[in-house]
Amino acid sequence: MTTEREKMLAGQLYDAADTELKTLRLAAREKMAQFNDELDRSKRKELVKTWFGSTGDNVMIEPRFACDYGVNIHVGENFYANFNCTMLDVCEIRIGDNAMLGPNCQLLTPLHPLDAIERISGLEYGAPITIGNNVWLGGGATILPGVTLGDNVVVGAGAVVTKSFGDNVVIAGNPAKIIKTL
Repeated sequence: MTTEREKMLAGQLYDAADTELKTLRLAAREKMAQFNDELDRSKRKELVKTWFGSTGDNVMIEPRFACDYGVNIHVGENFYANFNCTMLDVCEIRIGDNAMLGPNCQLLTPLHPLDAIERISGLEYGAPITIGNNVWLGGGATILPGVTLGDNVVVGAGAVVTKSFGDNVVIAGNPAKIIKTL
């Protein structure tokens, strides 16, 4: 039998009101409150390392961080996220080494059915986000469900990334498009 959590992580329709998922979200909210109220950077770092699915040793996230679960987030070595980062992780978010996220960045894996009756029923689904090594997201960048960014990608401030891009590009705009090859 497949659980709602297994369906969620597989990108299938799932019931977000499931008891297990509500319990996991509540635990994440408690950790978010603890994280966002902590002034000591080293204590915030240790909390993230015990909360996320996996991290490198050198991880720094500034406060006002928000997520759905946290356990579905995986960040590499030398990860930095500036103020007000949101990572909605109903599916996995995987970020490589040496990634920098400017303030107010959003990585959003959830999706909702287009059919109104299905959407109103409370069913939802998602798609994972994968970001390579040496990636820089400018302030206010939004990465949508199912996007993969290769290595050495720079995302311009305020960009809305609706599709995947390979290595060594600068992308910007809404929707984001390649403006320069590196």
